[in-house]
Amino acid sequence: QVQLVESGGGSVQAGGSLRLSCAASGLTFRNYAMAWFRQAPGKEREFVGRVNWPVSMINYADAVKGRFTIFRDNARNTVELQMNSLKSEDTAVYYCAAQPTWKPLTLAQDMGHYDYWGQGTQVTVSS
Repeated sequence: QVQLVESGGGSVQAGGSLRLSCAASGLTFRNYAMAWFRQAPGKEREFVGRVNWPVSMINYADAVKGRFTIFRDNARNTVELQMNSLKSEDTAVYYCAAQPTWKPLTLAQDMGHYDYWGQGTQVTVSS
């Protein structure tokens, strides 16, 4: 049974930092690109960033570029999201997701092309 379990969410003031973690089990981790999405209240879920393998190519949404960084650890089957300079508009539930590595980069932001999802972790940024 595949499980993606996020952790590390919480409340922080604007300008602060948080680091989210996603632990994967039940799948061959190196066969999957790992991504982060988020969903704010009343809004659709949106792409945050994705890291592929083996090239470890990473791409980010424009809204987080330069502030968020994705780290992948194949030895521990984890992917982390370091979030710096947080803004109130970053408030959302953050989800990690797994997409087979053979899918092209053009599908990186398409939620329908991800096989597995975590349950999400809440991030609240107060101004």
